[in-house]
Amino acid sequence: MFIIAPLQPILSIQNISKSYGPVRALNGVSFDVPESSVFGILGPNGSGKTTMLGIILDVLVAAGGTYSWFGGIPHAEARRRIGSLLETPNFYHYLSGYDNLKINATIRQLKEDDRDRVLKQVGLLERKHSKFQTYSLGMKQRLAIGAALLGQPKVLVLDEPTNGLDPAGIAEIRDLIRTLHRQGITIIIASHLLDEVEKVCTHVAILKRGDLLVHGPVNEALRNEDVIEVRATDMHALEEALKQMAGISSTKISEGTLLLACEQGTGPVQVNEYCISKGIVLSHLLLKKKSLETKFMELTNN
Repeated sequence: MFIIAPLQPILSIQNISKSYGPVRALNGVSFDVPESSVFGILGPNGSGKTTMLGIILDVLVAAGGTYSWFGGIPHAEARRRIGSLLETPNFYHYLSGYDNLKINATIRQLKEDDRDRVLKQVGLLERKHSKFQTYSLGMKQRLAIGAALLGQPKVLVLDEPTNGLDPAGIAEIRDLIRTLHRQGITIIIASHLLDEVEKVCTHVAILKRGDLLVHGPVNEALRNEDVIEVRATDMHALEEALKQMAGISSTKISEGTLLLACEQGTGPVQVNEYCISKGIVLSHLLLKKKSLETKFMELTNN
């Protein structure tokens, strides 16, 4: 019998902390980034996302904790396997995309000329000799991602890659991220947009004011909990009974209605049958689906 060992995380973060004076930007954050994933670091502005990217790319120094790339190889060697886009490169408007990439490669002392490969990856090969100033916003951002892909990195780190783009440009970048993921590149994205993470990411870590709230596969970390509304003549007896029911994770009374947060497999039928078994007749029973946006707002708001 063959036993398949689990994939080693491509990045492991352990208890990373960082402060700016009295402000705690990161508070003992730990999570692993699986190989070949699209990993979203999600949170509102000021949650510590960009600080985390700066630390794992050796731009910033953590106050505490450790991190390791590719199983613990030296950071200098790891950086050669990582492409990053924290700020848009200073491209020359009067030069072509092709020539701008040459300058970028020269600055980074990359010997291999793989500009054609990179331009094909980001869908700009046919426009490689067009001046940068003629590119749309989406094309300019794709060229910036192309610059990060020079040297064939195994990992791509992107900070708010769709920030400032129009809907067409956002769609272009999302399609590009999906394409790069299919090619086997591990992608780490920092974003404050739930929609962006939901549509392109396989895994997520949610930060709020430097604290890690939840992390894991997107469909688990952002799993919708169904909410069931119930009412009965004796609301106190109803709440006390349902607190004891298996499959109910929490109860809350709001405006005369008892709200039930239900685990998977628990629905209105099970709640009604349970109440009948306890001698309680419901006067109101309604299933409400909680959106991912609601779940995200509950996590990140006070």
